[in-house]
Amino acid sequence: MQRRFIPALMLFVALLMLLAGLGAKNSVPAMSVAAEKEIYLTFDDGPSTSVTEKILDVLQDQNVKATFFIVGDRVAGREKTLRRIAREGHTLGVHSQTHVYSQIYSSAEALLKDAETCAETVRTVTGVFPRVYRFPGGGDHPASAKLLRQHGYRIVGWNAVCGDEEIRGADVETLYASAVKTAKGKNCVVMLMHDSATHKQTAQALPLIIEHFRAEGYTFLAF
Repeated sequence: MQRRFIPALMLFVALLMLLAGLGAKNSVPAMSVAAEKEIYLTFDDGPSTSVTEKILDVLQDQNVKATFFIVGDRVAGREKTLRRIAREGHTLGVHSQTHVYSQIYSSAEALLKDAETCAETVRTVTGVFPRVYRFPGGGDHPASAKLLRQHGYRIVGWNAVCGDEEIRGADVETLYASAVKTAKGKNCVVMLMHDSATHKQTAQALPLIIEHFRAEGYTFLAF
């Protein structure tokens, strides 16, 4: 081969390798690169008779599924609401049995026992054994997370908030603005909200939040 053709050949080979690399990168499943816009609406600390029911009404009207992280000792007297969550196709998750941090976080084993008690409460009422879990108060708890995963739970955090716990006395407009701001620039949004009895404004803000993310091209999903 004549020497003057060697650089051209090397350039051609390099281009082929680059194209092969790009092809391999594009073969990664779409879920891994989060190419599509997705949003998970999640509600903590329920059920409550008034607020949860209003949220369910909105979700039904908008044909949106959501995930509810349940506090077990708030189920008594609200079994009908819990069954409605399951019946309408939403995901039931474990938040805690007591929501008493000092008890729950006394050890990894104590947290697991609390989670299993809550899960059994939900199963007894609905027939559904929940397999998703959210830590009360959030945070990183490696030992507890490992133990929960060993028992078949998926840990679910969040990356956006409507501000119904973070902003004292927030009105509907403030909750809507917080949801939009904290989700900005994210293709996969896990929105933290609450459906306990003190969060009436959250139920009122929900239609606006759904309308915004639907207009932005997001698909609504449940865990």
